[in-house]
Amino acid sequence: MPFCSQCGNKVAEHDIFCARCGSRQPVTAPPRASDLLAGMSPRTAAVLCYIPVVGWSAAVVVLAADQFRGNRTLRFHAFQGLYLFVAWLIAIKVIGPMLHPFGHFLGFHNLPNAAIIFVSIFMVIKASQDERYSLPVIGELAEKSVAER
Repeated sequence: MPFCSQCGNKVAEHDIFCARCGSRQPVTAPPRASDLLAGMSPRTAAVLCYIPVVGWSAAVVVLAADQFRGNRTLRFHAFQGLYLFVAWLIAIKVIGPMLHPFGHFLGFHNLPNAAIIFVSIFMVIKASQDERYSLPVIGELAEKSVAER
């Protein structure tokens, strides 16, 4: 429970004036959208960018946040996470169906999807150890995206 800024009397959070001395109480502003990320470390944000299937949304939030605008390593992870998501979409929508008739009995049509999931988990581990690991093609695209500003 808050106290009056003048006399120290107990006041409710929504009180505008103190009941004892009548002084106006400071108004606290509602939290801004960027404050939602205030307690998040860059390491945590980097890990979230690689979570399979939903990491793209964390990557977009990281790229849009003012808090992380100057952190080139985190922006690299965010771009690489986005490009990894695009690669996953290509794997399940293009490559998987192309392999389906040939490998239906052996399960080859699931191989690209499994590879992308494995790479995502690998990148979660690397990001959690604060390592900046660049994937072969996707990493180069991420480097160029970070450099463009």
